[in-house]
Amino acid sequence: MELARFIKLLIKRKWILIGLPIFVFILTYFLVRNLPNTYPSHARMATGLVDQSQQVLATDAFQESKVNLDFSNLLEMTKLKKVYDQVSFKLILHDLEDSVPFREPSKLMKEVVPEAKRNAIKVIRKHYAMREPLSSFNNDEAGMIKLISSMGYDYDGLDKNLRSYRPNNSDFIDIYFESENANLSAFVVNTLAQEFINYYADFVKNNKLKTVNFLDTVMKQKEAEMQRLKMLLKNYKIQNRVLNLAEQAKSLYGQLADFETRRQVAEKDVIAFAGALQGINDKFSPVERKYVESTMVSINQQISSTKQYIINLSDDYIKSNYDEKIKYKLDSARKVVSQQIQISTDKYITNPLAAKENLVNQKARLELDLDIAKFSLNSLKIELERLNQKFDLLVPHEAVIQNYESAIDVASKEYLDAQSRYNKSSMESSLSISLRQIESGVPGAPSPSKKLILVAVAGMATEVLILLVLFILFYLDESIIATKELANQTNLPVLGLIPLLSGSVIELKKLWNNQFDDNFKLRNFKEMLRSTRFEIENEMSGAKVLMLNSLGSSEGKTLISMSLAFAFMMVRKRVLLIDGNFENNSVSRMVEPQLMLERFLNDEQQLPDFRPAGEIVVMGNSGGDTSLLEISLADNIQLKMDVLKEAFDVIIIDAPGLSRFNKSKEWVRFSEKIVTVYESGHTISFKNKQDVLYLKSLDQKFIGWILNKDDNEKPVKPTKAPKTIFSKNIEMQWA
Repeated sequence: MELARFIKLLIKRKWILIGLPIFVFILTYFLVRNLPNTYPSHARMATGLVDQSQQVLATDAFQESKVNLDFSNLLEMTKLKKVYDQVSFKLILHDLEDSVPFREPSKLMKEVVPEAKRNAIKVIRKHYAMREPLSSFNNDEAGMIKLISSMGYDYDGLDKNLRSYRPNNSDFIDIYFESENANLSAFVVNTLAQEFINYYADFVKNNKLKTVNFLDTVMKQKEAEMQRLKMLLKNYKIQNRVLNLAEQAKSLYGQLADFETRRQVAEKDVIAFAGALQGINDKFSPVERKYVESTMVSINQQISSTKQYIINLSDDYIKSNYDEKIKYKLDSARKVVSQQIQISTDKYITNPLAAKENLVNQKARLELDLDIAKFSLNSLKIELERLNQKFDLLVPHEAVIQNYESAIDVASKEYLDAQSRYNKSSMESSLSISLRQIESGVPGAPSPSKKLILVAVAGMATEVLILLVLFILFYLDESIIATKELANQTNLPVLGLIPLLSGSVIELKKLWNNQFDDNFKLRNFKEMLRSTRFEIENEMSGAKVLMLNSLGSSEGKTLISMSLAFAFMMVRKRVLLIDGNFENNSVSRMVEPQLMLERFLNDEQQLPDFRPAGEIVVMGNSGGDTSLLEISLADNIQLKMDVLKEAFDVIIIDAPGLSRFNKSKEWVRFSEKIVTVYESGHTISFKNKQDVLYLKSLDQKFIGWILNKDDNEKPVKPTKAPKTIFSKNIEMQWA
């Protein structure tokens, strides 16, 4: 449905769809026919970003995203104004110095005097050599900028025909330029390629030099920091007499373990010697024990000095961490004391204890060993305590030294990393860039003419634009052109559809006498009237007074009123057509009836007695700014309407539109059924929505719509109703 409507709209606007593109075709042709031929040229540069054979230093693994980013940067750098300025300088210098310039001198170029030309060449050469742009704040340089622009050598003039791109993910950058001069095109691409390479080389060299200097500074800072930390560690070790903390801790721990073992052995020896000595004492009788004790006193007195010497040696032996030399002396002293004990006991072989001489010797030796063990145990405990204190002193040194060593390790790694980066950057800075021109631009043949393409594109673009505008208008169009749309938007029934008639005159009598059957539109109009009349007759359900109104004016309500009157007449109905529109009494003006509404209501005119079936009677009005209730009282009007209902089968009232709300509403009081005419192609406005609500409020009195001026062949446009010839011969002669 929507597609069909859009196609109808296109058919209706077919002359615009055809004519306007043709006009644009012709206009574009005359505009482009004198365009000069263009000569393209292109140069090619190799970057070395993809071709790894050009890379001297080893690089990271190939990464497509990084390569694409590098190419994007290079392509954008080719469009820098600094690079374009260099090309502009070369072009303007060529045209100023060469006898055959690339382009015809502009008006401004022709006005340059020789002295000004020499000054311009001097200034431009200076700026070219220094890679500096011209300043618009300097009057002389501002004039040179205008001169360059007048020749089309400025940034905008070059950029519109100059392109740089990467072909097919390759390692190359192509530069393309086209102009009206083949030599100019070749000169531009070659100059741009060379200037870009020079600019890029300087750019990369400066950046690498800055990088090398920066890395050199960083490397020296890292080295100084590392050396500072090493010196702090060295001074700390010297101040705290720490040579090798790990070895010292290991040695102390070993000594502690060894002394702890020896302490445990000494404790066992003390216990063992005391036990053995007690066992020997138990073997003597009290008399023997007394004698032995007196004897041992003398023995002990004899060996006391040796015994003290042994104790001292034992103490030195322990403190020397068991030195072998001291052990040798200790063993010798033990042998001496053993001999002394043996000699002392031999003197008493005639005593009562002669038989127990061996026990006495053992007792003397055990007492000596016990004393030595006790003194050794005490020395071991003192040495253990000393070693523990020494070990405890190493713990804070360990924490400080570890902190220094950790900081030195980090500083060393940072220094090595900075050194590695400095070496790599220094190596790269000494190498030349891999960007180079591998293909030079040459003057070429003219490119194929684009004139026909421009003409075709202009015409097609115009056609597309027209279609787009028409589609937008169609999409935004909320006009009603179908009965279904009218019923959906108002939620009220539609009783009939009346087609649009394009003629200016309709003779209804001839229409209903079948004199226009060869005319399809008129025959269709008559068929639709019959269908509408049938639907209205069914909805009236015995009612006789039918009022026709509309939402606005000029919607064809009067034509439908007359046509329905004829339709009812053709089914042998006695029809009365009342012209109820006082402001626009078109029925009265066309028919000029004898029977007038004002006179009838005021009893100045009566209906005749004879009223045959199958005839139409028209009751006109005198017009003017008046209303129904201003003519007569409501009760009188109702009585007169009752009289008319007795006299006629169908009474059709051609009432004013709802835009004249009060005058139409007055007729509603005296009507039994109401039908509203709606013109196809109109939109229901906010005011119309209020009128629709009023019609809904009439409930059963309002029976439906008649959609008028429908066009099945093309979109509907609001049209004036054709003039209707409503012959006076159809009235009864008494009317």
